[in-house]
Amino acid sequence: MRRATYLFAVMATAFLTACGGGDDDLPATTTATAAATTIDKVAQDRGFTALLAAATKAELGSTLSDTNAQLTVLAPTDAAFNNLATTLGFANANAMVSALPAAALKNILTYHVLPGNKPASQLTAAAQSSQPTLYTFEGQPALVTVSTAGGVKVGDAVLTNANVVATDVAASNGVIHAIDKVLVPPGVLNIVQMAQLNPELSSLVSAVTRANLQGTLTGAGPFTVFAPTNAAFAAAPSGLSTQQLSTVLTYHVLGSQVLASQIPFNTPVATVAGQAITFNAGTPPTITDTTSTPARITATNVRASNGVIHLVDKVLIPRL
Repeated sequence: MRRATYLFAVMATAFLTACGGGDDDLPATTTATAAATTIDKVAQDRGFTALLAAATKAELGSTLSDTNAQLTVLAPTDAAFNNLATTLGFANANAMVSALPAAALKNILTYHVLPGNKPASQLTAAAQSSQPTLYTFEGQPALVTVSTAGGVKVGDAVLTNANVVATDVAASNGVIHAIDKVLVPPGVLNIVQMAQLNPELSSLVSAVTRANLQGTLTGAGPFTVFAPTNAAFAAAPSGLSTQQLSTVLTYHVLGSQVLASQIPFNTPVATVAGQAITFNAGTPPTITDTTSTPARITATNVRASNGVIHLVDKVLIPRL
């Protein structure tokens, strides 16, 4: 964990192979200069205030000059931190850093650090690969995915991708690849926050707010949420009252954490709405509601701090 602070490195325009261009937010530097400088000095010189503020709050700043290990840093820009902050309802990155617990910041930051010095050519050698990070979740290194379809992208636990905007920025204690989004690790943010950070779930977030269920779903839980995508909401019945909407939404929630491997097939399962759903095995598995059209489970095991989210392609319809 100590080594994870190399996240706060300079994000410079260096070699942009496979990235498709530069980023105007990244100050110019040279590989030779960076290679002779530790990450803490480079970060200070380039003025990445949001990153340094997070490092200070997480009590990681004192290790930025450690030269005993080589690490690969997937480093979000300041703009990326501001985008995360505003999506979560904070005024800016500084407000978010002030509000989040130090432990949460530390977990987020270590999710951006890979052990070893891995240049872009190594990360992109395969069409898609899973890379272990320094963030440990349930006793195992949490993974990010690196893919090269449509440019180099890094996938996170909320099922979104960051674009790599600068590669192979060398420092004496590792290598930095700059990205345009803060990666979201498993098990740190709550269910509502995880949904807020997936653009495919914006309709669900709006519905939860309208039904005033956000307080419930940010509670201790644990919960399991079968989350309809925006396309699913677009095809769902409209004109529901607030009470009806609340019934529909709680029909998608189980009052315990059920991972994909734990789903009980072919037996009715009670929901928070007080009505049952039934799971059907298959590829993909489906859910039977009160209608004749099952919902397909399209993605599983989005792990939040208070439960798990599985994505579905249909809004489940209870008795109203």
